[in-house]
Parts: sequence; structure tokens; C-alpha cells
Amino acid sequence: MGLVSLGACVAGFVLDFIFGDPVWLYHPVRLIGKWISFLEKLLRRKTGEKRQIAAGGILWILTVAVVYSVTAGILWIVRKWGPAAGFILETFWCYQIFAARCLVSESGKVYERLKEKDLPGSRKAVSMIVGRDTENLSFEGVTKAAVETVAENTSDGVTAPLLYLLLGGAPLGFLYKAVNTMDSMLGYKNETYLYFGRIPAKMDDLFNYIPARLTAWFMVLASFLTGLNGKNAWKIYRRDCRKHASPNSAQSEAVCAGALDVQLAGDAVYFGKIHKKEFIGDPLRKIEAEDIPRAGRLMYVTTVLMLLVFGGIKLLICLL
Repeated sequence: MGLVSLGACVAGFVLDFIFGDPVWLYHPVRLIGKWISFLEKLLRRKTGEKRQIAAGGILWILTVAVVYSVTAGILWIVRKWGPAAGFILETFWCYQIFAARCLVSESGKVYERLKEKDLPGSRKAVSMIVGRDTENLSFEGVTKAAVETVAENTSDGVTAPLLYLLLGGAPLGFLYKAVNTMDSMLGYKNETYLYFGRIPAKMDDLFNYIPARLTAWFMVLASFLTGLNGKNAWKIYRRDCRKHASPNSAQSEAVCAGALDVQLAGDAVYFGKIHKKEFIGDPLRKIEAEDIPRAGRLMYVTTVLMLLVFGGIKLLICLL
């Protein structure tokens, strides 16, 4: 089934590139989110630290086990109807898993508002794709937030799912999305989730460790191919790739900052409180609205390069 899964992955990426996320259809990740919420209500109790950590670990195991077994089981049943049916289902699932077009589309809305000099509109648009407070952001702050989101989510939303899809087909792709969703819902360092969300957060770091670094390396190459500053991208990556609380988030962000010759990150406001963050990159020039589509092109070229290389490796393995 390796060739079938490879074909489904490529077809799913192409569908996402052309059509974007099928918003008219209930997304499986929403079902995963409901399952996580159900388990949280069942397992999270105001008990000791060790028990909270253990409960979070149980939630993680139950979630990945259910998500993988259900998707693999459904795919196995559908394949019994015929290879074509299995291919169509897996292609559609791969299409739903990729988030490249959605990322470009949503950041594009920010770009359009910025081009119109609509600060309130640009703040509202960027609030849909970032977690920070946006009501007091300047034009520069809005632009920086959008570029950072595209850069960071190149790995989380596009290339990491790609690698897991190539490795294990749609079931492993959905398992990765479950890991990512658990971190998004539970991986907060606050009173509620500091212990309960610890294992989901650490496992997300683990699952993204290799994809984030591969993405950064391929993004450096993509910087040269897209006419950006590839030399500076490599320089800033080597210097700033660890300037983030997460071991993975600054990987592609550092490359993007270097490629664009701009400075990203720095202090940000979350829920009314200032969070101190190191700067990433050097302010060789002032960030501008055009950097948003530039970051989007960098994301796409990076993804295509990785698809060609790792898809090619999988093809060779399947043919041997």
C-alpha cells in the first residue's frame, strides 16, 4: 500500500493547493478536539502534581490510540471495497490534514487589510491566526505577527504532517494532528494545565523535533531558490534557532527572519500580560506588508522541496 499512500499524499497536497480547506465539511480534527475535551472532563482533577501528570499521560495515550486505530480501521474496511475506494478516502483525508492553503489564505486577509491601511481590520484579521492580544498592535506589529505565524506553522501545519503522511499514510497523519491538537488545547503553563498538560506538551515537542529541523534546513535552500537572502537565512538560523521557549518554534522562524532580512519575535502580550521574548533575526530593514506573501511563497517552496526529496525516497523504497 506504500505507493497508494504516496499517491494519496501527493494528490491531497495538490487538492489543498488548489481548493484550500473544505470548510463546508465537518473537519476530523474537530472530532479529535471533542474527544480530548471529553477525556479532560473525565480525567482532570484538582489532585497532586504527580496524579495530574499521570492523568495527562493517560489522556495522551487514549487519544493517539483511538485516533490511529479508528482511522486505520476505517481505511482497512474501505480498501476491502476496492483499491480505488481506499485511494479516494486516503486522498481526501490527506487533503484535510494539510493546512498550507488555509495558512496562506488567512495571512493573505491580513495582507489585504494592511495594503488598504486598515489598522482595525488588519488587527481583527491577524487575531484569527495568532494567540497574542492584537487590539493595540501597530501596522508593523500586525505584519510581524502574521509573518511569524506563517513561518512557525510551515512546520506544524504543513511539512510535519507531510512527513508523517509519507511515513505512515493518513492514519499516522491523523495521529500527528491529534498530538498537535492536544498541545494546542492542554499545553499551557498556567494553574489549570501546568501539570495535566505536561506530557501532551512534551510529546508534541518530541513529535516535532525532527520535522522542525528538516523544515528549517529545506527552508534555507528555498530561500536561495526564491531570491531571498539564503546566506543570511543560514546565519540567523544557526544563531537564533534556540531563542524560543519551545525547542522547535524558532527553527523555521529564524530561517524566515534571516531570509527576509527582518527581525521577528520580541515581547508580546497574552491575555493582558507582557511575555518577554528574545528577538530573532537582525533588523536589516523594516518589516513590510509584502513580507507576508514572501513568507507564504517560502513555505510553499520548502514544502515542495521536501515532498520531492522524501516522496522520492519513499518511491524508491516502494519500488525496490
